[in-house]
Amino acid sequence: MPTYEYSAENSSKSCPFCKEGFEHVQRLSDAPLTQCPRCGAPVRKCISLPSIGRSQSGLDDRARQAGFKKLKKIGRGEYEKQF
Repeated sequence: MPTYEYSAENSSKSCPFCKEGFEHVQRLSDAPLTQCPRCGAPVRKCISLPSIGRSQSGLDDRARQAGFKKLKKIGRGEYEKQF
């Protein structure tokens, strides 16, 4: 089942849960939520980017090219530089 993102329509009349935005798992055939499940404030469905086809190696290559460093924890307080 897909996960949908929702956020409060009016942040002044909402709880911290819906003000910051939340995810909700529901079927494709289910109607979108109109109220926050915790406080009942009006919410709207947000458009989010899918993360399909993004491999970890592709992200590592782009990070390396941008000049970032990657460290791997090898012990308590010890890190090994990967690139």
